[in-house]
Amino acid sequence: MTAFMTRDFLLSGEIAKKLYHEHAAKMPIVDYHCHVSPKEIYEDLHFENITQVWLSGDHYKWRIMRSDGIDEHFITGNATDKEKFLHFASALPKAIGNPMYHWCHLELKNYFGYEGVLGPDTAEEVWNLTAEKLAAPDMGVRGLIKKSNVSFIGTTDDPVDSLEWHQKLAKDDTMETVVAPSFRPDKALNIDKAGWKDYLETLSRVSGIKIGSLAELKEALAMRMVYFDANGCKASDHGLDHMIWNPLPEDQVDAILKKGLAGEEVSAAEAAALKTSLLLFCAKQYASLGWVMQIHYNCLRNPNSWMFETLGPDTGFDCIGPENGSAALAAFLDRLDSENQLPRTILYSLDAGDNAFLDTLIGSFQGAGVHGKLQHGSAWWFNDNKQGMIDQLTSLANLSLLGNFVGMLTDSRSFLSYTRHEYFRRILCQLIGSWVENGEYPPDMAVLGRLVENISYHNAVQYFGISKEA
Repeated sequence: MTAFMTRDFLLSGEIAKKLYHEHAAKMPIVDYHCHVSPKEIYEDLHFENITQVWLSGDHYKWRIMRSDGIDEHFITGNATDKEKFLHFASALPKAIGNPMYHWCHLELKNYFGYEGVLGPDTAEEVWNLTAEKLAAPDMGVRGLIKKSNVSFIGTTDDPVDSLEWHQKLAKDDTMETVVAPSFRPDKALNIDKAGWKDYLETLSRVSGIKIGSLAELKEALAMRMVYFDANGCKASDHGLDHMIWNPLPEDQVDAILKKGLAGEEVSAAEAAALKTSLLLFCAKQYASLGWVMQIHYNCLRNPNSWMFETLGPDTGFDCIGPENGSAALAAFLDRLDSENQLPRTILYSLDAGDNAFLDTLIGSFQGAGVHGKLQHGSAWWFNDNKQGMIDQLTSLANLSLLGNFVGMLTDSRSFLSYTRHEYFRRILCQLIGSWVENGEYPPDMAVLGRLVENISYHNAVQYFGISKEA
């Protein structure tokens, strides 16, 4: 029997072990898509206890607690930090097969030196140990980033953001990691969601352009893109419930926008038309600026209406969406490509059933001069687990070029989540090692080592155009 979480965790066979320990493990981290706070990085936030750094805002852990029947009072309610941690520790032993079990123990081991197993019997010990460790001067946010060997962080930012904290970080010579904003204009597109009209008023104020037409909305977004670009932006991101495609003439889309501004209800088809127009516009701007476009889609948001009303969005009540949007996505990419305005693009579907579709779709739009211009993004959200990664990597290898893959990202709000890169790299090395051990690829360690190092780090650096001066 193999012991739990040894040095060779998830690795079997000498090829896999050599690839991880001699190649993947030493590579810096490019976390090109996440949701951490640049303000907390600049201020080097220190946490008082494990709950603050571990449970606050982590809807992965919240879902485990809810599945164990734990009262919301101990999850997002007013219970003490210690009570919340103890309740989480009581549920964790039941999470066998869940990546959270591995993530938690990797984090406890790597950042706090804890070699034991977290459960109700050890929760008090872990609470005290982590509190003691977190009190150290080098255990603030910046220290955690440095310990994790992170060279680049791409945050997720709204077009109306002042980027004040990014500007301060860029001027801070003591900050070795590049922290860059990413442009996420979802609120400007979501005419069918509450708060859209108020958001456009905010965008008007920030951009200095009174938005009363489609042309003015596009002008305001373009102006903010220029501002983001001047502040080191390398990528955009769009979070779509499902991929849409309803191209209409601009005058008709303009009428839809004005209808929404007047407070009139718009139909689903009308909302799709506005989103299509704005998505096409944004993508063309990204191509001009040299940004990477990221599209996350196929998520059913907030199916639990009562909890949405109680806690709001992004609290752990989303699920995989029912629509794959394959024809819409293909049409969208084709329009951009036919006009020679398709930017480098990473596609993520929340439905793992889309793996083969995405891997064959990207092969239809690859471009000369760019290694992997279109990418099938790493296993996202509910697929961000051992089997999900194996499935995504295998499909990508079978149908595309795994060697050009830009690798892992955390998509997280936690500064301890960088262990997810380790988890990914171990799975990657095990998968490649198993192919070599099975005689499916020659045991050329020089070639294999470069392959793993590229997927772990170099490909993302090249793809996003990252440098210390980014």
